[in-house]
Amino acid sequence: MPPYRHAPLPSSRLPAGIPFIIANEAAERFSFYGMRAILVVFMTQYLLAADGALAPMPEAEAKGWYHLFVSAVYMTPLFGALISDGLLGKYRTIIVLSLVYCGGHLALALDHTRMGLVVGLGLIAVGAGGIKPCVSAHLGDQFAQQNRRLLPRVFGWFYFAVNFGAFVSMLLTPWLVRQYGPSAAFALPGLLMLLATLVFWSGRYRFVHIPPGGGGFVRQVLGAEGLGVLGRLALVYLFVAVFWSLFDQTGSAWVLQAQHMDRTLFGVEVLPAQIQAANPLLVMLLIPVFSYGVYPAVERFWPLTELRKIGLGMFVTAAAFAIPTWVQIQIDQGGQPTIAWQLLAYLLLTAAEVMVSITCLEFSYTQAPRKMKSFVMAFFMLSISAGNLFTSAVNFFIQNDGGGDRLSGADYYLFFTVLMLATALLFSLLARFYRGDTYLQESLAEALPGRD
Repeated sequence: MPPYRHAPLPSSRLPAGIPFIIANEAAERFSFYGMRAILVVFMTQYLLAADGALAPMPEAEAKGWYHLFVSAVYMTPLFGALISDGLLGKYRTIIVLSLVYCGGHLALALDHTRMGLVVGLGLIAVGAGGIKPCVSAHLGDQFAQQNRRLLPRVFGWFYFAVNFGAFVSMLLTPWLVRQYGPSAAFALPGLLMLLATLVFWSGRYRFVHIPPGGGGFVRQVLGAEGLGVLGRLALVYLFVAVFWSLFDQTGSAWVLQAQHMDRTLFGVEVLPAQIQAANPLLVMLLIPVFSYGVYPAVERFWPLTELRKIGLGMFVTAAAFAIPTWVQIQIDQGGQPTIAWQLLAYLLLTAAEVMVSITCLEFSYTQAPRKMKSFVMAFFMLSISAGNLFTSAVNFFIQNDGGGDRLSGADYYLFFTVLMLATALLFSLLARFYRGDTYLQESLAEALPGRD
């Protein structure tokens, strides 16, 4: 068997392992988003008691648990990053935790009680969250200075793969749960996760395997350089957390709102959970539009730094959330607005996602010292966790003992719209003063003994 390579080749071409990473990501994201797309529907319509009787959750409780789960998924990346950067390396960490991930899907497919829900979501949170910082950092590890110009474009295609998998699964799994029940709908994502693991394993000899940092990783994290990087990024991620607090409500509040709208489009009825597929489809369309059209056009008049892109995306997010606020006002007055309004909101929110999420992913990798790549990616994902934890806390807090909500109807959406607008204004001030450094892996030639 050929040995693993431990440093990227000094080449200007696309690294050989990239297709395996992107194919793996497409299948894994099908798995995750397919399961997540039907989660609120499952909890509010299909959940069983221990004796097999139907025992669905109230809407506010289901939203609370949904965002608590998403928060856990983006908190466990710290666990995966510590194992990856400190002990096993990225490749072995991804393989081991992917098997845990598959076990979570199996539990959801077999047991539809609260116990099955807790076990399944717990295993998925450990597996999906644990591999997340490793996969994106492993992608960046394949590049050296000679081909770093390809890095932004490849991160864009990586995100394209995420959304291709999500788009197909968000259309398919809601249909499966309606036609064949939750067992089939949860089983298919499990099979795709198994396929993702096999695809990743098959590319093992094409990858660059950066060895774990061990004690060097700990010293770098706790040293002046590491703590300085984490401190600077923490300020950025605090604001980005608010973006995620709004964005991930497309899988909870927006699905529940869609149940009260006219969902007929071009003569076809769209299921409430299927409307989420608009987001990954629009991402696939907007990535090339922004990469090859919008950004170059703006650059001619105004230099677009990473933080400026993120700030602009935050303002667009506030505009996007204003639309479901208006929609809910119509619903509260006895109306039934067309689902086309949500599609318009998805268009704006997806444009914001391209500006905030993709940019922040690349920004996090380049700002991370070499031994801390997975750890900083996990640190970025804590912003997603924090945003969902905030939304979960809001939904649990607003529940009254009598079954009502303290913050209901249009007021709920208005609260988050105003919060996002204030966040965008404050972030614009932060972006003016941020100063950081760029770190990429050394190529094989640069890593040879005798070189600085």
